[in-house]
Amino acid sequence: MSADNQQERLSYYVAGYVDGEGSFHVAIQKTANVRLGYQVIPEFHVSQNPERASVLRMIQKLLQCGYIKDNHRLKTSDRSQVLVVRNRRDLLSKVIPFFHHYPLLSSKQQDFEKFAEIVEDMRQNKHLIKSGLKKIIVKAFSMNNKGQYRQLKLDDILNNLESSETVRQARS
Repeated sequence: MSADNQQERLSYYVAGYVDGEGSFHVAIQKTANVRLGYQVIPEFHVSQNPERASVLRMIQKLLQCGYIKDNHRLKTSDRSQVLVVRNRRDLLSKVIPFFHHYPLLSSKQQDFEKFAEIVEDMRQNKHLIKSGLKKIIVKAFSMNNKGQYRQLKLDDILNNLESSETVRQARS
């Protein structure tokens, strides 16, 4: 078997593995030190039990980015580890092109497509204007079980964005 064929097989294996054990997530954090009050943090995750963490190192090597850490440091019952890629440049130049070339086969592909759109919108600085940020947040909340596990609620964020703009305009 040629090296190219082995690399191709490995890439398809990784795509399938991520389809089962990975996620494309966009965190939304309330942050006082950004102009609109909310920070958008796109993240790619793949998790595994420590006995098989070599798979995470292999994926990290293949994608040439990310870091591996304990998945839930505060939960002693969860010993799993996770490969995390948060660097937007790496997401744009390595992770997203990889999964465009080796697409997922489950409904997780739809989350990936939304994730890729959000990261591209951020590359275009759309998250720095209110209308763009609102669209990104709505799209992020439509991913991964429609935001049911998020701490912040979509309506609260959108209302807060509107009311903070009204307050700023009233002060002017």
